[in-house]
Amino acid sequence: MIKLVVNADDFGYSRGINYGIIDAHKNGIVNSATMMMNMPGVSHAVELAKENPNLLVGIHLVLTCGKPLLNDVPTLVNKNGYFKSRREFIEDRNISLNDLEREWTAQIEKFLKTGLTLTHFDSHHHVHTIPEFLPVVQKLAHKYHLSARRISEDALEGITPYTDVFLHDFYGEGVTADYFDKILTRVQDGQSVEVMCHPGYLDHEILNNSSYSKDRVKETQVLSTVQLPKEIVLL
Repeated sequence: MIKLVVNADDFGYSRGINYGIIDAHKNGIVNSATMMMNMPGVSHAVELAKENPNLLVGIHLVLTCGKPLLNDVPTLVNKNGYFKSRREFIEDRNISLNDLEREWTAQIEKFLKTGLTLTHFDSHHHVHTIPEFLPVVQKLAHKYHLSARRISEDALEGITPYTDVFLHDFYGEGVTADYFDKILTRVQDGQSVEVMCHPGYLDHEILNNSSYSKDRVKETQVLSTVQLPKEIVLL
């Protein structure tokens, strides 16, 4: 038997995203979501999570979207006070690990204050897997006793992986009705697998700020209607 986690990223990004995640949970196979604590829809996401206690909730650590929770992390922001974009971040890797640790600690602490149970962590644009950040990621994982998303066959050094296998291609053209049937050819019996997904509905925030928009609605529809093979069970 294969144990499946279908994790919806970007919980808290906006109300449209939140509603898509919850619909795909209540009507379909999404059983986990990771929350962005710095985004406009986070209070709404917390409310929905508390109304749906069977949804596992982790944290989606942020470094490349919106504004930081702290106002004294100069190496993490651009001249307008926003996190550097992914492009800016790639061009300028001059990040203080102290700034990073304090900001991500603030994000985790804000999550814990909601009263929700924190299951694990991953990050927006997978920035937690950047090699230079490993000391910070290890420290936070150990401090809060958390497992972390892996994005390759090798788990992050010194950190418990959330699942045995991670699949990231349920995205764009990879969003198909038979995607979950094909998992049987990719994952061994007895393993746990996380499938990353991005369900949501279109709203002002998504249409004006995200490069991934209409496909979120398609994801919501597929995730809400798909039937899993009998060899796969939700974790």
